[in-house]
Amino acid sequence: MKKSKAFWGFLVLALVIYAVVQGMISGGMLDLYYQNILIQMCINVMLAVSLHIVIGITGQFSIGHAGFMAVGAYVSAIVTMKLGLPLIVAILLGAVISALAGLLVGIPTLRLKGDYLAIATLGFAEIIRIIFLNVDYVGGAAGMVVMNMTTWTYAFVAVVITILVIANFTNSRHGRGCISIREDEIASDAMGINTTYYKVVAFTIGAFFAGVAGAIYSHNFFIIQPTTFNFLKSFDILIYVVLGGLGSLSGSVIAAIFLTVVSAYLSNFPETRMIIYSLVLIIVMLYRPTGLMGTKEITSLFKFGKKGGSKV
Repeated sequence: MKKSKAFWGFLVLALVIYAVVQGMISGGMLDLYYQNILIQMCINVMLAVSLHIVIGITGQFSIGHAGFMAVGAYVSAIVTMKLGLPLIVAILLGAVISALAGLLVGIPTLRLKGDYLAIATLGFAEIIRIIFLNVDYVGGAAGMVVMNMTTWTYAFVAVVITILVIANFTNSRHGRGCISIREDEIASDAMGINTTYYKVVAFTIGAFFAGVAGAIYSHNFFIIQPTTFNFLKSFDILIYVVLGGLGSLSGSVIAAIFLTVVSAYLSNFPETRMIIYSLVLIIVMLYRPTGLMGTKEITSLFKFGKKGGSKV
């Protein structure tokens, strides 16, 4: 019953947000600039939530998330621009190929831990970037021209599905297995939990939704380039998760929205943008060292959240 309340409450809130924003777009209150910010916000939320399941839930330090985003971006661009298929097909194919990449990377590397895993995932992301950099079929270093097909509806529906799937996974038996690995991997292994299996599952799911974000991203701009998906992009995504609070899904969402807005408004100050951006992060981390939400979820503010209800 409590899980049902959380689920339907989230859906109602999502429908209200969509209706309000769509009404403002239809009424001409939000121009293309603000629509682009909203779509970028959705992309960043998907990236943050998809990395949250790897770092925040399973406790695996990965800094190669931009690589999975790049796979989704380029595969979806090939599907629409080279094969002429619809955007929805491109998004699904980009996500599936990204998930397969996550599976291929996850099986050999997730036996590593800590810094070694971080280096391995970072190396994977750089390998992907270099491959796209040297393939003329996708434009090489010059980049690939992509038709602008992403809409507010596509981006919002994608982010709602991402949050629902990962929230339900977290609250499932598999999610509890991942959390046990985060808390104590040796004890989990001793209790009979297949730690490698659960880490690969979490890694694959995270890669899938990073691919969705990449597909949405590639069709929101007129060109994609390998330099967009360098290691700095992976660190940007990592910041969303750490700033929101490790283990808090809603914290990752709030941090992604917050930093997207901050970054957008600081775009008018290119000379001092990164300085101000860094100061904002330092101030937040000084006063909230555990992140904006710590390990709590936003549902803890409500009655059913305090009694142990589902977290969305």
